[in-house]
Amino acid sequence: MDITAFIRELLFSHDCVIVPGFGGFIGNYTPARIDKSTSQFYPPVKQISFNRNLNHNDGLLVGRVSEFSKVNYGDGRNIVDEFVSSIRRKLEKGEKVVFDHIGSFANNQEGNVQFEPDRDVNYHLDSYGLESFQFPPLDGYDVRKRIYRHIDKSPVKRASSSKIFWRAAVIVPLLAVLVALPFTTDIFKTRVETSTLNPLVTAELENNKKVVDQNINISLPEITSAQVVVNEQAVTSTVERHDYFLITGSFRSRDNAEIQADILKNDGFNPEILNAPNGFYRVSAMKCSDLDSALDKKESIGQKFPGTWVKKI
Repeated sequence: MDITAFIRELLFSHDCVIVPGFGGFIGNYTPARIDKSTSQFYPPVKQISFNRNLNHNDGLLVGRVSEFSKVNYGDGRNIVDEFVSSIRRKLEKGEKVVFDHIGSFANNQEGNVQFEPDRDVNYHLDSYGLESFQFPPLDGYDVRKRIYRHIDKSPVKRASSSKIFWRAAVIVPLLAVLVALPFTTDIFKTRVETSTLNPLVTAELENNKKVVDQNINISLPEITSAQVVVNEQAVTSTVERHDYFLITGSFRSRDNAEIQADILKNDGFNPEILNAPNGFYRVSAMKCSDLDSALDKKESIGQKFPGTWVKKI
């Protein structure tokens, strides 16, 4: 049975798919980028690399084959072993083995397996349907040019001077009457005098006013500068930050993850074991605070641990 279809399916949803006894396919994430020399735009991509040292059985591929074929786990393992044996026989004969939409394998002069990925396939689900495109820079576009607004210069129809004088003769006297009326009459004055109120009622109102003012002064909390500093620290602490981990391997078994972590520790790294959402254990050689430094470190670490990728957390 050709199990390359199962490998392709699992690569869309997993960062690492291991073929027991042969090697592991690792998905490497690269963010969207622009090639300024050719004005070419590229979407985010997850390309595949191969690590022949990841050849242990983590159960992912065998489980998918047994589930699809409706056989038990042991028979599924036999199907995978037969597929690996046929691949190795072809490579030993000097033949080139092609995994459709994944890459090709061939033995070099030293007898080591060399992998050439298919760079036309993107296994990043968020980039489904996105392709690279070219958009040349705009020529003759100058943001410093002024924008002129078109003004309608058609003649405006104006009222005759006789109509203006006639309107003023009517409006001005009316305004004068409205202004003078409150000053010459008591029409807007209240008919209730404060002297007619009960003096006891007036004293009671004054006392109530004093009590209300005292209560307001007591109930107002005093805000100190220390509280302001604490609030500013609380706001500052909510700022979101990201760490970029350099993942050298993903394992279903924690024991295998700890073995690789010990290898990294002996090489002078500060490894960490991270829990993946799919139940795997990812081994991180180190973490960086920004993406640029993480990509620089990835090149050097990848020389000894092929297939190292960057994970943002």
